[in-house]
Amino acid sequence: MLTRLFPAMLSLMLAPGIGLAQDIVLTPQRLSAHCWFFQGESGVASLANKGFMSNAGFVVTGKGVVIFAALGTPALGRAMREAIRKITDEPIRRIVVSHYHADHIYGLQELKTIGIDIWAHAKAKQYFASGQAAERLAQRRLDLAPWVDASTRVVPADLWLDGDTDFRLGEMTFRLLYSGGAHSPEDMLMYVVEDRVLFAGDLVFAGRVPFVGPADSRSWLAALDKMLALTPAPTTVVPGHGAASQDPVRDMALTRDYLAYLRESMGRAVRDLEPFEDAYVKTDWSRFKSLPAFEAANRINAYGTYLLLEEEELRSAQR
Repeated sequence: MLTRLFPAMLSLMLAPGIGLAQDIVLTPQRLSAHCWFFQGESGVASLANKGFMSNAGFVVTGKGVVIFAALGTPALGRAMREAIRKITDEPIRRIVVSHYHADHIYGLQELKTIGIDIWAHAKAKQYFASGQAAERLAQRRLDLAPWVDASTRVVPADLWLDGDTDFRLGEMTFRLLYSGGAHSPEDMLMYVVEDRVLFAGDLVFAGRVPFVGPADSRSWLAALDKMLALTPAPTTVVPGHGAASQDPVRDMALTRDYLAYLRESMGRAVRDLEPFEDAYVKTDWSRFKSLPAFEAANRINAYGTYLLLEEEELRSAQR
């Protein structure tokens, strides 16, 4: 009897919703009078960090709580909800999805259980239609089990936004800004005007190599300019990964400089018809090599940029 019961008992103990979730306690950092955020660890998602390697934030408005991003596992979504409850008894009313990448969305299913509205940009529908959502989830179930398992699902938005959207809740004014398609086709930012806090999602990475992949780096650089043009200017920027910045101009420089260097080095190779492998080996990556996630992301980023610039050159030649 015991031998038959043991596997079932072990399964229950390992389920993120029951046993291991109790090990996750999130402590938010205060940014301003109304804004808080959860800072994940540097690097990539792993069993060691329990998938907690991205940031999320929330705003206490006086009439309810607005969350930005949902973290990368259901257990983290639950832990985030419990942490917010320790700060305020205001109801959680809404969550704005920064973008539909795995490390920012699997907490949605736990947050949705309390009936909140999910807002995201409509271009995220492509993620579901293309099959990427199912493929990425299957990969995460292998890489992050039991934190992401058979019960984990990707939750779509209740409201699909077409572009920039402003709203007020309680004492606070929110400006939701569409990036134009940069790190992902659907990147949204959330600016809390009264507190001058900008939740930038993965358009800003602090202290680690950004994940670029096939992203539109030209639009990404333009989106950074859009952030810097906000009025009143943000005094605090929360990146998708890394510490919050109290000097946005300075701290956006890492992301900006890395993107510019990718475009410069890979663009030169494309113009010279140099094969990617040769170009990658001869490129001096020393400025970025010591940063977290370099080994995991840099080659993918360089190759994605190489292919992107080949397309840009082709389109330019056809004009």
